[in-house]
Amino acid sequence: MDAYLFLQHYWWFIVSLLGGILVFLLFVQGGNSLLYCIGKTEEQRKMMVNSTGRKWEFTFTTLVTFGGAFFASFPLFYSTSFGGAYWLWMIILFSFVLQAVSYEFQSKAGNLLGQRTYRTFLVINGVVGPVLLGGAVATFFTGSAFFIDKGNLTDQLMPVISRWDNAGHGLDALCNLWNVVLGIAVFFLARILGLLYFINNIADRELTDRCRRALWLNTGLFLLFFLAFVVRTLVADGFAVRPESGEVYMEPQKYLHNLLTMPLILALFLVGVVAVLTGILRTLLKPDFEKGIWWTGIGTVLTVLALLLTAGYNHTAYYPSTCDLQSSLTLANSCSSEFTLRTMAYVSILVPFVLAYIWYAWRSIDQRKIDAKEMQGDGHAY
Repeated sequence: MDAYLFLQHYWWFIVSLLGGILVFLLFVQGGNSLLYCIGKTEEQRKMMVNSTGRKWEFTFTTLVTFGGAFFASFPLFYSTSFGGAYWLWMIILFSFVLQAVSYEFQSKAGNLLGQRTYRTFLVINGVVGPVLLGGAVATFFTGSAFFIDKGNLTDQLMPVISRWDNAGHGLDALCNLWNVVLGIAVFFLARILGLLYFINNIADRELTDRCRRALWLNTGLFLLFFLAFVVRTLVADGFAVRPESGEVYMEPQKYLHNLLTMPLILALFLVGVVAVLTGILRTLLKPDFEKGIWWTGIGTVLTVLALLLTAGYNHTAYYPSTCDLQSSLTLANSCSSEFTLRTMAYVSILVPFVLAYIWYAWRSIDQRKIDAKEMQGDGHAY
């Protein structure tokens, strides 16, 4: 493998890892979607809001970093998806902005909209964010409606490389059943992670017992939609690339072949799934077990990482076009220059230090559980 090819694969790994971390951090959105389902009193809702409110910046920052990494390493994807499917991404970003505003203003004296309105915004973000992000990720396997023409760079009047094929501009992704199926699966996974986080972070036995009971239904629905998407993806035709010519063609059971051809990624996927289920089952079967968020969280990162690597590695078009197969994006035809990728690779050496800081900050914030007494104090509370 030459240096340029290695850098392309390296940066797809980094982007995929950020995607896995982002899905794990959606426990904030999942927790917020449960605000009126689990919280039966004002005191309990306040504890829930403050529990997720201390972590929402991590999710928002990771979302921005995920987009920035895509822009720097695979700019053609960024211009095609973010520029073409802009309605989908704008709704996602707007829901996250609503979340940030809601946390900061819901408890401010004299706020114009009232606390309940701002909490409703949190619930909206808790539903819309995971469903649409899951639907966007599903297009890596199902495809999107766009055309690519790099010859347009020489057009002085309109040097636009990519264009969308319909007026949906991203919302058309929701017309594909399997995109919606993965979106719903991510939504229920986010709720599971939110429930596990509340169990780990809030000292209120009535609330955490209710969280454990809610795990049963949310786990069942998650498994139903997730397994349906995975099975369909493994048996469906996939978007393969001929390495000699760069030609994109349909290959039966391409993603199943990818997993079997890359046993390390298959092992990563299986370990991730087992870890997700271990965290859930130990929480359900052991009334005093509170560490499920870490088992399921790490399992989520590994599972999503494996799925995204399957979508991009082994001569696969990671962003396929349903209108023109040869417009599909691959690691080779959509990446930055070798100089850019190499320079960014040096910068990426700092990533472990950033993760170490996040871990330190997380532990500092969660030194003690949130309880009703803290909500009645004079300290900062959302």
